[in-house]
Amino acid sequence: MNERRAPILLAWSSGKDSAWSLHVLRQDPSVEVVGLLTTINEAYDRVAMHAVRRALLEAQAEAAGLPLVAVRIPSPCPNETYEAAMAEAIAAARVRGITGIAFGDLFLEDIRRYRERQMSGTGLQLHFPLWGRPTAALAEDMIGGGLQARLTCVDPRVLPESLAGAAFDRGLLARLPIGVDPCGENGEFHTFAWDGPMFRRPVPVRKGEVVARDGFVFADLLPAEAA
Repeated sequence: MNERRAPILLAWSSGKDSAWSLHVLRQDPSVEVVGLLTTINEAYDRVAMHAVRRALLEAQAEAAGLPLVAVRIPSPCPNETYEAAMAEAIAAARVRGITGIAFGDLFLEDIRRYRERQMSGTGLQLHFPLWGRPTAALAEDMIGGGLQARLTCVDPRVLPESLAGAAFDRGLLARLPIGVDPCGENGEFHTFAWDGPMFRRPVPVRKGEVVARDGFVFADLLPAEAA
């Protein structure tokens, strides 16, 4: 670790906001991201909510040049079980000298307050590198900056099911219905970031089976050969 920078973990969902947060944080001379903190659904061995396969998650971390800090949670996962698992992970991180955690949240005040309550008393500093950025401009910055991602999950109440597995690009932004956040911050969609300036190499994927589950539509992303 660079002693001049505070060592922090980045809460990592495998999606575009996490990936872009890593890109932004790496330009901050006051901190050094030293690991990716991820919750893994034990029942499916996938990233919680985004439903990304562990193999792709591990390939992402390798491409980012960072170790994974995996927190395993059951499915379904009561909130108290989630909080206990996270508390254990945070305590272990403190022992290793971690001084803070970053989150890719954009504007949901209730989510930020929840994180601040949960981390109160841990001694860790919280970082929100993307907080408050207008999401239309942020989405354009991501795409213009070379980030490439695919939608892993869509809420069919607000988006067509056919967008599951679609590329996160300007074509997608143009197709989003009025009222849908360009970054999906209200849960309209979730993504998997497979290339961009935060990675040393791409993690190419292809669209697999599409399934409906728990009120959402998921595209199972599979490893693909590099072009």
